[in-house]
Amino acid sequence: MQRVTITLDDDLMEELDKLIDARGYQNRSEAIRDLAWAGLGQARRDAGSQQPCFGVLSYVYDHASRDLARRLTSTFHHHHDLTVASMHVHLDADNCLEIGILKGPTAEVQHFAEHVIAERSVRHGTLQIVPQIDRNTSDDEKA
Repeated sequence: MQRVTITLDDDLMEELDKLIDARGYQNRSEAIRDLAWAGLGQARRDAGSQQPCFGVLSYVYDHASRDLARRLTSTFHHHHDLTVASMHVHLDADNCLEIGILKGPTAEVQHFAEHVIAERSVRHGTLQIVPQIDRNTSDDEKA
């Protein structure tokens, strides 16, 4: 692990300290490390990275919408190489929540999730990307 010294303006430090308190971090280093990993993950997604990742795709849809459940199932079957697992929850008489665990190149996982979320009658959708870290990679190679 390396020690790095940075200078932050007072307003930014105040916001960072609020985040540290709200999330219960033990110290500033842990918070800054998490923010750096999140920023690097976002940069990879923006760059269309082929780096492997896990994705958690969650979306709410109207189960009575014409052919939507069939189209969604078909989409997942056509991308079986990205799909690890899924869970279906009945939220109420009209809405279902699906949670899909995905694994593959970041750009492909992102593209697949965007396609699912864009389907008509999908009311809400989010994708959480988790970088797949090779345990055999040294800390220097991760950075």
